[in-house]
Amino acid sequence: MIMSHETFEAYSRKSIPDTRNYVAAYFTLPVESLDRVNEIVESGLKAGGTEPIPMIDHGFMQLRRIEDFDGHTWDIIFMDLSKFRKE
Repeated sequence: MIMSHETFEAYSRKSIPDTRNYVAAYFTLPVESLDRVNEIVESGLKAGGTEPIPMIDHGFMQLRRIEDFDGHTWDIIFMDLSKFRKE
């Protein structure tokens, strides 16, 4: 659920951490293709997010990281399962 900081604090009764300086949560979103990874990250950048590191390419997995405007970290990944051995 998306809500203002004031509403969130009223429900949780806890302070919201400064997510620009402290990690509060780390999210990973697996998607169906590298094109989809790029589409999501590019949309996030246009909306004001930042990309703190370049894409990581492990051959079987590509990962792009984006931080949203609240400072939360999102890894958008594609894993090519065809590159794993089938036994």
